[in-house]
Amino acid sequence: MTGAIAGVIALIVLAVVAVTLMRQRKRAAEVNLDDKSWLRSPQPEQDPLVRHSPVMEFHVRGHEARVIFNVPLPDEDDDVLNDLLVDEAVEVIREKRHELPMADVTEVVAVAGQDQPREVGRAKLPTAGELPPPVVTEMLNLSHVAKDPFESQFDTEKVTSLETKVQVPRDDLGPIREELRIPKGLERGLRARGVDPDTMGGPAFVVSLLQLFDYRVSPSGEPNSYMAIKGDSTTFIKTETHDPGSHPELEEGVIRRFMVEFSTSGADRGMLITDKFGPFMVHDVERNDRRVRFITRERTQNFIDSMALG
Repeated sequence: MTGAIAGVIALIVLAVVAVTLMRQRKRAAEVNLDDKSWLRSPQPEQDPLVRHSPVMEFHVRGHEARVIFNVPLPDEDDDVLNDLLVDEAVEVIREKRHELPMADVTEVVAVAGQDQPREVGRAKLPTAGELPPPVVTEMLNLSHVAKDPFESQFDTEKVTSLETKVQVPRDDLGPIREELRIPKGLERGLRARGVDPDTMGGPAFVVSLLQLFDYRVSPSGEPNSYMAIKGDSTTFIKTETHDPGSHPELEEGVIRRFMVEFSTSGADRGMLITDKFGPFMVHDVERNDRRVRFITRERTQNFIDSMALG
């Protein structure tokens, strides 16, 4: 009797083992060996960088609601930029109106400037405490008026231009702004986002440009890197600035680290942005991996021109 029970138990165990092995084989057959997603580290949710004009202060005094922007103003007065900042000031007050005593407010005043802030304009309200309808500001979102220069970089039909004849200078590099032609509309958009086109470096310029084209830009887990999201596409952005006295050409070690960080980022594509010159190695990397692009010093002007923004 005892032997019969033991035999039954052995049969049950064998049956369980057989079923388990069959399930494991079925799962193994379904595994995609080309899928490397398990290598990618999860990205923490980060707060996006500023999407509008950076605000230093806002308050109500008497009949005025004042908004002070941390925005670099040009030497000459720009009426279009001033009107843009007035519209932005109204939107700031609209967002904060529940925190402010608005009952007696009849004007919204915009103040801007970094060294010496000054009033740039004001908007009269229809009635006390009533804000005008929202205004769509195109200069803070260029996606409807210009070509997306980032999307065009990853156009599979595009043949990569080889800038192999660039002469890398022996001396230190000057500010990249001295070498660039920036359209007036783009300059206004940059200033409105708190970026001074006269002193900016290449990486700061391109990150701000991402925001102007409606990318949601957040810091990544790696130093000097970001995740840019637009629609269904995620782009890993790595920036490399040129420090005075350092080598003017992008080091190959930086390129290799960028490729490793991109491969583990989980992003659909990767872009390295630098105000240094690019070595020939970047062409080899781009040719071998169409998901990767480099915006180096010698490519920045063509990058700007690709927007077709007057």
